Amino acid sequence: MIDTVKPSMRERLIESATELFYAKGLRAVSVGSVIERAGTTKVTFYRHFKSKDDLVVAHLELRAKQERDGITAAIAASADPDGVFQAIAGALGTMACEQGFRGCPFINAAAEYPDPASAVRQTVDQHRAWCLATFEEVVTPLGLPDPPAVAHDLMLIRDGAMVAGYLDDADILAASFLRSARALTRSNAA
Repeated sequence: MIDTVKPSMRERLIESATELFYAKGLRAVSVGSVIERAGTTKVTFYRHFKSKDDLVVAHLELRAKQERDGITAAIAASADPDGVFQAIAGALGTMACEQGFRGCPFINAAAEYPDPASAVRQTVDQHRAWCLATFEEVVTPLGLPDPPAVAHDLMLIRDGAMVAGYLDDADILAASFLRSARALTRSNAA
């Protein structure tokens, strides 16, 4: 018999919050809604999180881990940058097809938490810095004259793809991301 591992209450709270935050928006969801969804109490909630903002940060850290794991897997599975771009394009297309897709949780969070000093915005900024550094690592072997600038351009393409997920067909989105990444890296080649 296989035993299933029950998630901890903290994990249940984050999972419940992630579902609600992504569907309804960070500010629109109350702590009470998360508590009800997780099937717990306020006392238990506050044992795990000092504030709603701490829960929002935990939610974003989970989403960051998921995105980082996907990008890291794409890098590990590919021998070249084009393969990485293909894997990312496919993942973006798949994500855009998911029921309830509402774009990038980091872009959405930045819109709801504009104060750069907030813990939420700092979490967004940390994830974006990781993405930029990773894009730079991917393109550096291409011998481009300015890998950091290309990384910023790739981030802009990624952000556009996440927004396009609301509006476009998944296959069109994936093909557009891949075409754009290829055009950018080929046109900047030394």
